[in-house]
Amino acid sequence: MKLFKKNILLFFLFGYFTFTVIAQQKQQVNWISFEQLDDSLAVKPKKVFISFYADWCVYCKKMNKVAFKNPDVINVLNSEYYAVKMDSETKNTIEFEGRVYTNKEIGKNRNPIHQIPLLLASRKNRPFSLPATIILDKTFKVTQRHFEYLSTKKILKILKN
Repeated sequence: MKLFKKNILLFFLFGYFTFTVIAQQKQQVNWISFEQLDDSLAVKPKKVFISFYADWCVYCKKMNKVAFKNPDVINVLNSEYYAVKMDSETKNTIEFEGRVYTNKEIGKNRNPIHQIPLLLASRKNRPFSLPATIILDKTFKVTQRHFEYLSTKKILKILKN
């Protein structure tokens, strides 16, 4: 009988830990689009976190695999920010705050950059570069710009400031 009780206890403990690990793996950042952001800001103002990326950007991919999978980063982004992830080379037309934004560089440049990242993530006398991370306050004013790979530790520091 003791062996049976031990096996039952081990079975439940194993099940609990397996469930916890699977639940943590399924937790992810609630990324939204610019169109969704427009609607969300109208309903409830909140800080905004924007991550611009491109398919060819190695550091962007690394941030997706490391920093954006971290439970602490996920919790802060999901609770305190609207998180937007945008392909900086998208060909999509985007309507935001009553304006229409397009990628005017298609056919002109090898890596055409959409108007939105050019507006939000450009620097004077420097070419556009990735990864680009932009933080905006509740009034949609840029408070921080980062043009580098952000480790989990660094991204948490940025998010908590």
